Amino acid sequence: MNPLRSLILAAAGSDTIRRAVATAPGTRGVVERFVAGETSADAVAAVRRLAEDGRYATLDYLGEHTADRAQAERTVQAYLALLDQLHAEGLSARAEVSVKLSAVGQALDEKLAADNAVRVCAAAEQCGTTVTLDMEDHTTTDSTLRILGELRRTWPSTGAVLQSYLRRTEADAAALAGPGSRVRLCKGAYAAPHEVAFADVHQVDLAYLRAANILLAGDGYPMFATHDPRLLEILGERVRWYGREPGGYEYQMLYGVRPDEQRRLAADGETVRVYVPYGEQWYGYLMRRLAERPANTAFFLRALASRS
Repeated sequence: MNPLRSLILAAAGSDTIRRAVATAPGTRGVVERFVAGETSADAVAAVRRLAEDGRYATLDYLGEHTADRAQAERTVQAYLALLDQLHAEGLSARAEVSVKLSAVGQALDEKLAADNAVRVCAAAEQCGTTVTLDMEDHTTTDSTLRILGELRRTWPSTGAVLQSYLRRTEADAAALAGPGSRVRLCKGAYAAPHEVAFADVHQVDLAYLRAANILLAGDGYPMFATHDPRLLEILGERVRWYGREPGGYEYQMLYGVRPDEQRRLAADGETVRVYVPYGEQWYGYLMRRLAERPANTAFFLRALASRS
């Protein structure tokens, strides 16, 4: 693993560094590039802006590794309020929600997390949209896929996420490539030991393309989450080779990352969905974005220095 990436991921778990970053004079301006805001109104406003130039959204209420039931309940209530607001403003068709099971109680009790996910999925259905279950640390993969299987019995459109840096992902992609299955493929941004994950960037990219081929050859709906120009070029070739028409797959990118490329793809008729995080617990999310592309760290430090 890149030493800088290892350092950034370690910083993600440090309360001391979190406090230092949170109180730095230039932090807010930097965070606003990658996080839509702190409230559901901020998130809905971001969806509206994206819709104006043809983009879609998936909304993530920030928070993870919830250690008490009360916080898990607050997270569920935040999603229910968000879904109601999307529906009230006629934006349900433009946005789904992404849910981290660790934020709704997975570490406390798998059944609690599953029951809470059921509540969010039911509300999403009533509001005319759907849910994708985010994938997190590799130790939660089996639990997340079990809960996904339960949810899909009632809501077959519930989305899955696979991370190409994990060695198991090709097998998981084959298992999830069935009719109607929505699968987001990303590279992955959590630390993991060598025996379960590729460390070399080139190996991760090759694994991404192998999993992409499996999904494209299947009967599901692949969702390619990447900003990598080379991967995007190859994916464009692969979707044509497999005879996939626009609307039979989509590209996903992060809020604030390569927005011009997002607009270009949308203008070319591609379905582009933007991952829009919001809420007060932005620190861990921001650190993982920096770890995914350590070059972002230079931008972050320059921005902090320029506003200090």
